[in-house]
Amino acid sequence: MNENQGRYPTRRDFIKTGMVAAGATAVTAQSYARISGANERVNVGILGFGLIGRIHTRSFHGLKEARVTAVAETFQPRADACRDLVGGDLKQYRDFRKLLADKDVDAVVVATPDHWHALQTMMACAAGKDVYVEKPLHLFVREGEWMQEVARKHRRVVQVGTQQRSAPHYQQAKELLLQGALGEVASVQCDFFRNVMPGIGTPPDGEPPAELDWEMLLGPAPARRYNPNRGIYHFRWFWDTAGGQMTNLGHHSLDIVHWIFGLGAPKAVSSAGGRFFLKDNGETPDLQNALIEYDKFTAVVQFREASAGGGASSMGSLTFLGTKGTMTLNRSGFEILPDKKVAPTNTFAAIIGGHPVGGPQPIPEPKGQTWCDSRQDRSGNADQQYILHAQNFIDCIKSRKTPASDLASSHWVSTTCHLANLSLRTGRKITWNPAANDIAGDPGASAMLVRAYRAPWDRELQAVLG
Repeated sequence: MNENQGRYPTRRDFIKTGMVAAGATAVTAQSYARISGANERVNVGILGFGLIGRIHTRSFHGLKEARVTAVAETFQPRADACRDLVGGDLKQYRDFRKLLADKDVDAVVVATPDHWHALQTMMACAAGKDVYVEKPLHLFVREGEWMQEVARKHRRVVQVGTQQRSAPHYQQAKELLLQGALGEVASVQCDFFRNVMPGIGTPPDGEPPAELDWEMLLGPAPARRYNPNRGIYHFRWFWDTAGGQMTNLGHHSLDIVHWIFGLGAPKAVSSAGGRFFLKDNGETPDLQNALIEYDKFTAVVQFREASAGGGASSMGSLTFLGTKGTMTLNRSGFEILPDKKVAPTNTFAAIIGGHPVGGPQPIPEPKGQTWCDSRQDRSGNADQQYILHAQNFIDCIKSRKTPASDLASSHWVSTTCHLANLSLRTGRKITWNPAANDIAGDPGASAMLVRAYRAPWDRELQAVLG
């Protein structure tokens, strides 16, 4: 056995990989030549035609500058559904590596389960393809570092599927916040509440359906017997393949926070919760609270899967709390709610009927004053956000500019989500040491920043890392 098999490169190992190989450079040059014209269409391959993959396929299929030409899908009925959407001449692959070898494909959309995102992105970059990769960017922190180096090495454009950055009302909200519309932001709150009791059930392990390539779906994840809940859609509730709602919906909201304020790693993260109420074989929390400490404010992320809180689901409510007012922001729009401007003395004087002699006493002041102006925008369009983000990717393929959701900033969003999950799983507060690019003073948690890939995908990783 090769002594290096199963060993994963450190950052030092990786940086030593050097410059782009001549063959990769040739592929890159060919790609540039093929799509250099403003009116040339970009040929797009789809990796994974699931819930989000179908949305992306519709988005790119509707763009004048793009053409969906191929799909790689482990579940044949979904590959057929993609063909029905796009047209009968769509190329179908069960093995995504054959799609990556297709020289007619210029770019790929990675919309597979989370545990595939990093490796497929790196392999696509090495094959000379530009990449649109769904969030979360990676399954563990070190993958994000590898992805950036591989994309840089092969000079690839990589767009991350946090499409809210491309929405006009999110961009307007960002401008307002940076201009001080709320004063100084003291805290951010992300809420995700719904009731999906009793859960997804506990089906037995068994044989996969004939039309599903279970081994390919598992890929680099640990070997498991087929279980319906570990496969299509519900993969996100198992630690082998995803990170639960923290890396799913939490990533979207934290991405907006990081994007607006230009954040990197948080100072520290504390998280608690567990899978307490849903009666099924899922593993990720059905209740989770995380407190994320940044330099000048905190973020609170809350998930409840077994209690909607008043009946209506709250999925993706993002609230910025400032010294002058509050902004609520979601995919439908935003609203600024100003704080009342009241003399501090009058606030203290009104406590429990007022103070006796010697305490704060009321003073005259104008009524109806506020610290900022109210404002409302309901222009959000969820479908439009996907289309605008896809268009941004196509534009950047042609211009070679950095896309709206770049690898570097998205890496820190995914990292923040992973640190929250590590805090929950270890039962300890996680403190980040930026100088060491590592968790501070916790070797056990630090060891969880990387995972092993299952063969033969460990060799594919080694090949792209050099």
